[in-house]
Amino acid sequence: MCDDFIHPGLVSDPRLSRRSFGLMTAATAGVVASPALAQSNVVEKDVAVKTPDGTSDSVLYHPAGAGSWPAVLVWPDIMGLRPAFRDMGRRLAGQGYVVLVVNPFYRSAKAPVIGDNFDFSNPEQRARLTGYRNAMSDAGVDNDAQAYVTFLDAQPQTNKVRKVGVQGYCMGGTLSFRTAAAVPDRVAAVGSFHGGNGLVTKNPNSPHLLIEKANAAYLIAHAQNDDAQNPQMKEDLKAAFNAGGRSATVEVYQANHGWCVKGGQAYHEAEAERAWAALNVLYGRMLGG
Repeated sequence: MCDDFIHPGLVSDPRLSRRSFGLMTAATAGVVASPALAQSNVVEKDVAVKTPDGTSDSVLYHPAGAGSWPAVLVWPDIMGLRPAFRDMGRRLAGQGYVVLVVNPFYRSAKAPVIGDNFDFSNPEQRARLTGYRNAMSDAGVDNDAQAYVTFLDAQPQTNKVRKVGVQGYCMGGTLSFRTAAAVPDRVAAVGSFHGGNGLVTKNPNSPHLLIEKANAAYLIAHAQNDDAQNPQMKEDLKAAFNAGGRSATVEVYQANHGWCVKGGQAYHEAEAERAWAALNVLYGRMLGG
């Protein structure tokens, strides 16, 4: 199921048309950066990551030139890998990281899985994404996480001495919790942004129960409407972090679910930038980036 979150309706991005996305993919398929990327000193290329369940069409970013940098895995939200998340990966790489942004739904469809005007309030469209999410079992996610981190560590640009970061948006928050527990020897920092109330459930596979299996510091940026729906969740998270002896910041941001991702109705630039700054502090402290 799609983790318990609140999404407003329309997501718009003209780059999400199949033709536009295909042209963008072709332009970035090689190791040579386009002029725009060269200006930001970032190399972008589409990659195929082998997993036990198939091949994930993902995108890799790293700073141009010689050197090595800490690695970061990015889990997109329920609407998957799309231009807004490519923008995030490019920006993060420009700050000195090797970044892998994945297609979490590769078992079901290649990215992008939505068009340029996706309406989350449309039951038919929403059900399609929920079906993609349902195809991801916990064991499958854990295997994916291990494969993605292994792929990052195999890149010549990755500094294997430094630890790895993982960040997720919406459902990606729960996937980030699972990643930290699945690869505890490598993942040292977890960022969850509007991860929804699925971070704490009464089920035996609740993400918060994985905290003790991880060796990471956490940044939990919670949406105000998620908090209004379940104000107890942030307290349960804080208690779980305290019980596990893990460093964590749990904060409710003054914006609604989805506020970090451009193109959505909830996007809130000021709070998105504040969340990005907090992530930079976490990565600087834990990854040495």
